[in-house]
Amino acid sequence: MNNAIRLLSMVLLDGFIVGTVPYIAALIRFEGAISEFYNSVILYTIPLTIFIRLGTFYAFGFYNRLWRYAGAKELLVIVGAVTVSSAIIAVISALTVYPIPKSIQLMSWFINIVFIGITRVIAHVSNFMPQGWSEHDIGVLIIGAGDTGAMVARALSRQDLAMRRNGIRKLVGFIDDEPYKQNRLLFGAKVLGKRSDLRRIISKHNVQEIILAIPSINGEFVREILADCRKERCRLKIAPNLDEWIKSGGKTLQLRSLQLEDLLRRSPVELNMGQVAEFLKDKSVLVTGAGGSIGSELCRQIASMSPRILYLLGKGENSIYAIESELREKYQDLTIEPLIVDVRDSKRINLIFSRCAPQVVFHAAAHKHVPLMEKQPDEAVSNNIFGTKTVAEAADRFGTEVFVMISTDKAVNPTSVMGATKRMAELIIQDMNKTSRTTFAAVRFGNVLGSRGSVIPLFQKQIAAGGPVTITHPDMKRYFMTIPEASSLVLQAGALAQGGEVFVLDMGEPVKILDMACSMIQIAGLIPHVDIKFDYIGLRPGEKLFEELLTAEEGVNVTKHEKIYTAKLKNVDRQNLQKGLTLLQQAASFSEIIQILSYLIPSYRPPAMVKEAAS
Repeated sequence: MNNAIRLLSMVLLDGFIVGTVPYIAALIRFEGAISEFYNSVILYTIPLTIFIRLGTFYAFGFYNRLWRYAGAKELLVIVGAVTVSSAIIAVISALTVYPIPKSIQLMSWFINIVFIGITRVIAHVSNFMPQGWSEHDIGVLIIGAGDTGAMVARALSRQDLAMRRNGIRKLVGFIDDEPYKQNRLLFGAKVLGKRSDLRRIISKHNVQEIILAIPSINGEFVREILADCRKERCRLKIAPNLDEWIKSGGKTLQLRSLQLEDLLRRSPVELNMGQVAEFLKDKSVLVTGAGGSIGSELCRQIASMSPRILYLLGKGENSIYAIESELREKYQDLTIEPLIVDVRDSKRINLIFSRCAPQVVFHAAAHKHVPLMEKQPDEAVSNNIFGTKTVAEAADRFGTEVFVMISTDKAVNPTSVMGATKRMAELIIQDMNKTSRTTFAAVRFGNVLGSRGSVIPLFQKQIAAGGPVTITHPDMKRYFMTIPEASSLVLQAGALAQGGEVFVLDMGEPVKILDMACSMIQIAGLIPHVDIKFDYIGLRPGEKLFEELLTAEEGVNVTKHEKIYTAKLKNVDRQNLQKGLTLLQQAASFSEIIQILSYLIPSYRPPAMVKEAAS
């Protein structure tokens, strides 16, 4: 219906109601027998009554509201408008020669509220009445009949009527495992069953799209739903949580496609925001490797904590420029200074620390590609060991309060040069903490989804190209965490640091790389082993089948945060460490570097040793 016609119809209906109500009230007051006198008085006052009522309704915004979405506020508006117009009519009536009886006025007030209210309720309820289906409509099933599910259902009901000719999402019903919700109605749609009934419901009700509306759902649950959707050729969408919905203004339903993070979803990380904010607020903070995956996310989260100044230190000018531009646009009041320098350049690093005097340092700069570092161990030693040593010594020399180094699970019982050099960096941090006024700590965690050089972007390219997807070994497992989750826990660990700790993050359960690849293929709408084949290429140099976060001897101590632990590490033999560092600086060949690392880290097993043990 045209908007002008709809508005005119509503005004005419309201006019008819307010013009008729005085007669109805008089009939009730006089028990059906209105005298000729009062009949004349009411008839005489009807034009004025209609004018006052409709004028008041207009002033209260009656005709600017979408009554089909009405709620409690709109009911109060109706009561207010009728009350104000009744008061005006009562005053005018009292000034006339023949006033209308107060009893009729009171009944008119009540009947107007009821009748006007009923017309609005009808408009509201009709919005949720089942609509006829067009050939373009999409049958939608919502998983989760809680607050988020109700939000999604309400948003679906608000789709513009004009869109219905072109096809819209039509709500078929809900799925929820709560027994008391079964067969209950929500926004005119029924809770049709439980999660175990999903495939049956999809088939029976011709569901084409499923909307997942459970914010706290775990990854295993999502994987099961995705598998059922693929079997039934049904799309899967993710609803925003209530916070995201509120931030977006709640105007349109912003559904998103399934992402890999959803399949690995764990319970959300709860930070002690007060502690982290106190740790960073008004501080001078420096991040090395600020253009990298972890470094840039650290910068984003630090920027939101109101530091006094944020230094972005990195070797690559393009990546530093990118994160600087992003932060300047979002945090216009924050002082940001980019610093293009290699962490191995001791002269430049010392000049920077002398001038900037950072109070908190997050050291994320490192070489992390395992196969590449196997071929260039001198580069791994130079950057991961001596680069860390250079930055840490500058922090000690110029009075940094807290220094947090980003480590890796590959430092535990390392089989790679990269892992061995990161374990050496941990030893340097532990040793420096003994004599320095700076609080030194390291944070150890596994792989992060979407980081540069990780397997995820490679799989995405291979799937887009039609395969095959290359898997090193069908049983390979890795710990995974999202970049924001890992970065937030690093900040929390920094706030917890007392000195000398190697913090270990709770990475959840390890995930099979093959399973992850299959999930990514399913997300792309394809079938693993059918549409996309796999190519098993064998372990690359330095790789393990399974990563560890701790050695068998270490164990952990709990901290004040449920997802952060500290490893029980042995004391560092300073004399032995210094001797080893000197030898590494003097090493003339790759094999000599491997020998020295094996001497310094007894748990290090180079690929040659692993092969010998297996043969």
